[in-house]
Amino acid sequence: MELPIYTKSQLALRNGQDKPQIWVAYKGMIYDVTDSRLWRNGKHYEHWAGQDLTEELADAPHTEMVFEKFEAVGVLQ
Repeated sequence: MELPIYTKSQLALRNGQDKPQIWVAYKGMIYDVTDSRLWRNGKHYEHWAGQDLTEELADAPHTEMVFEKFEAVGVLQ
C-alpha cells in the first residue's frame, strides 16, 4: 500500500490543536501518535506535534525504535 504524501504545512495542522489528529514526522515518514498518552494535547516534553522531529531525536532518551509502536500514515514531501 502506498502512503499519501503530505506537505509540512499539512503536517503542521495535525498538532493536536487545529485538528484532532496528532502526527509527527521522522526521517520522511509521518506517524500517527494520537492515541499515545505521551502526546496528549500535541505536546511531548518540550516537543510539539505537527513537525519533523528527525533532528530533535538525537537529544531524546530513546531511540528511533519508538516509532515502531505507531502507524505510519504518510510520507513528508
